[in-house]
Amino acid sequence: MSFTVYFVRHGQTIFNFYNRMQGWCDSPLTQKGINDAHKAGAHLADKDFANIYHSDTMRAQNTCKIIMSENQLAADLPQPVTLSNFREQSYGYFEGNDSNQTWLMVGATRQCRNYEEIITRYSINDSRDFMKETDPFNDAENNAEYWKRIDAGFDYLNAHQAPGSNALVVSHGTTIRSIVSRFAPEIDVVSVGPKNGSVTKMIVTGKKVEIVYFNHYLDTQEY
Repeated sequence: MSFTVYFVRHGQTIFNFYNRMQGWCDSPLTQKGINDAHKAGAHLADKDFANIYHSDTMRAQNTCKIIMSENQLAADLPQPVTLSNFREQSYGYFEGNDSNQTWLMVGATRQCRNYEEIITRYSINDSRDFMKETDPFNDAENNAEYWKRIDAGFDYLNAHQAPGSNALVVSHGTTIRSIVSRFAPEIDVVSVGPKNGSVTKMIVTGKKVEIVYFNHYLDTQEY
């Protein structure tokens, strides 16, 4: 009862370019971001997707449209479905803030100066709890809130994917990074996060998720 999911991180956005926190807030794709999406589409051009999903953000929707335009089977592919479960984590009060400043504030009481130090000394899961604790409005997602919706997203996929089928999910950097960290802790997601337009392939069998590869974006890599 296994099926394959190709997770793609959206193309570069204006907030990505300016190193701003971008979770539930949104910003348009840059020209590089449009190119990222076309490259991802070219890498997946021969895939027959039984279902196509994107988060409810503009950046994911627009990336998905471009990916579909590159597919050799585009005329026969299903229309994409919005699956908000796989949106980025919420950064609450810190949405749109400078990323370096944000993680310095979140990590300060734990002697961590940036995101990499936080997830190295602690974990990606802890970083969410730390952010909610630091958020003066308490609006950022904590780890339990985050995984509740992600797990519901995988439940949705399990209910809608036929055995042996392929699905495309256009999602977000920290979301893909977190899923890989959870199901394949041996993969280094600390020093290298998923690049804009990168592809991460997973095989889902019920509650089990196998990471086939992570963060592929080069023409020389497998897809």
